Amino acid sequence: MIGKSKRLTALLPMKAHSARVSSKNFRAIAGKPLFRWVLDMIAATPAIDQIVINTDARAILADNGLKDGDYDGKVVIRDRKPEICGDFVSMNLVLGDDIAHVASDYFLMTHTTNPLLRHETIEAMIEAFLAAEATGEADTLFTVNRHQTRFYTPAGKPINHDPQNLIRTQDLAPYFEENSVCYLFTPDSFNNTATRIGHKPLLFETPRLESVDIDEPSDWFMAEALLMRVAGGAELPQE
Repeated sequence: MIGKSKRLTALLPMKAHSARVSSKNFRAIAGKPLFRWVLDMIAATPAIDQIVINTDARAILADNGLKDGDYDGKVVIRDRKPEICGDFVSMNLVLGDDIAHVASDYFLMTHTTNPLLRHETIEAMIEAFLAAEATGEADTLFTVNRHQTRFYTPAGKPINHDPQNLIRTQDLAPYFEENSVCYLFTPDSFNNTATRIGHKPLLFETPRLESVDIDEPSDWFMAEALLMRVAGGAELPQE
């Protein structure tokens, strides 16, 4: 794990407006506001020293009972600058503002829209990243979904298989989809690329059910069904 002399900060950006699922960050799901599922989880992760919430919704968070210094002093709420607000602003600009104003050795970025992520998975990705960083194999980490299926272009051209020579999908070479669940990086790696993914990223597969991302209304209902099981004390199956 990260040594006592090193600091890990979780970045949990949160905006008031949501284009496809209205006010989703603050809507109740399976018994509590959506943002609380991830916030509760990362606050209970021992490796995380601080949680920075960059937001244009401080008042809404206050209405939902969250303020600076909550979770035993871990939470820091930063008001998002007007010039980096809006639906079309690159997240890298928001992250860059946090990194420029928050001292930390490592940053872990995640989203409120991944409410099924478990702290055990975060701890595993931290371990994997630190090991790869120590040997020079990686400067950053991002999470992915593995796909082994037959892909086509919009014009119907096969991408990763030969329709005349069908093999089992499980024998196809895997493709990996960036799933936006988590990113791990350092100030140096971010400053080198101006992005959360560096020159030598480590791809980390997250369990499929933990990778559910609420982007569309249908995602909300899928996540809610799973969270109701979690809220009722059931364990999600792990691959």
